[in-house]
Amino acid sequence: VQLQASGGGLVQAGGSLRLSCAASAGSFTTYHVAWFRQAPGKDREFVAASHLTTRTPIYEDSVKGRFTISRDNAKEMMYLQMNNLKPEDTAVYYCAADSRWVDIATMERISYWGQGTQVTVSS
Repeated sequence: VQLQASGGGLVQAGGSLRLSCAASAGSFTTYHVAWFRQAPGKDREFVAASHLTTRTPIYEDSVKGRFTISRDNAKEMMYLQMNNLKPEDTAVYYCAADSRWVDIATMERISYWGQGTQVTVSS
């Protein structure tokens, strides 16, 4: 499956952004999906994931209550709604997909990546 992320931009602290990720060339409905992010000088880290059938979401602690992951299988799209953004959320955000739920939060185990979209939050 190929993934294409979009929706990043510059926003003030407290603002909102909605990231999108379009899937193609594969069976999107057979994959769990996730978002990761990488801040300058830091390792890529897990942000959120959604189970392919139960839609059960999991979140990194710092984004709980502020970010919401969702997917639309009919459109082969996934989303990350980000509210109450903070400067520490500044990073390149990557969408990801994998067939194994047990590995969905582990960067090294992810099979498919989107190209990344920049999110910058000013204070």
